[in-house]
Amino acid sequence: MVTIAQCQRLQSAWFAALATATGGRTFSTHGCTWAWLPARSQLMLLFPEEVSPAGIRPALAEGTRLGAKTVGVWLNGAVRSSALSGLGFDPGWQPWWMAAPASRAAAYDDGPAELSTEVPEYSGPLARELRVVRSQPRQAWHAETRVGGNVVGAAYGFYPSGVAGLKGVGGIFSLEVLPQYRRRGLGTALVSRAAKAATASGAQHLAVNAAPSGSEFFAGRGFELVGRGKTFWMSL
Repeated sequence: MVTIAQCQRLQSAWFAALATATGGRTFSTHGCTWAWLPARSQLMLLFPEEVSPAGIRPALAEGTRLGAKTVGVWLNGAVRSSALSGLGFDPGWQPWWMAAPASRAAAYDDGPAELSTEVPEYSGPLARELRVVRSQPRQAWHAETRVGGNVVGAAYGFYPSGVAGLKGVGGIFSLEVLPQYRRRGLGTALVSRAAKAATASGAQHLAVNAAPSGSEFFAGRGFELVGRGKTFWMSL
């Protein structure tokens, strides 16, 4: 069974992989772990055990130096967050951590989806983030769906190696299908293709951080709710 702690470790590992692939980095300040994601000019605080102004203020200064436009804080639902408002953060969307056996997610028809390492249509952040599948081909995969030769949906599969507490646990990230192409089975195909890649590398379970609006979709593909988290955001 996948736990909330594993979902949080997986999310942190994904941000670390994106940071490494796009020229960013991870760093710590007074017990707070941060990921600098230059492709989107975002600085992320990853699941501190407590909200510490002493750990946040120096990172905000570093974020300003790096050119961050947005700072996000990801929290376990049980962590007190009252101090964040005094630092200029506003409540954001609530992650719904969900998980499913990888074999179940991989069992759906994946015919409309293909794995890719190059997407000519991508530019800006999308193109830079795609480097993660070229730099880590054994643990990150990009699935896409096309209609009329154009990309209309995509998702990442991820199964990190060597991360404590994540043996057998992978994930699906950044699943998106353009609104006009939804309800055609393309999202399901993306889930299945990403799940097949992760399963082939050893994943036994898959986790997602579904927004509340996406939880129904994942529930229909065998994912069950593990727990809920919190996010907070500010602009620099």
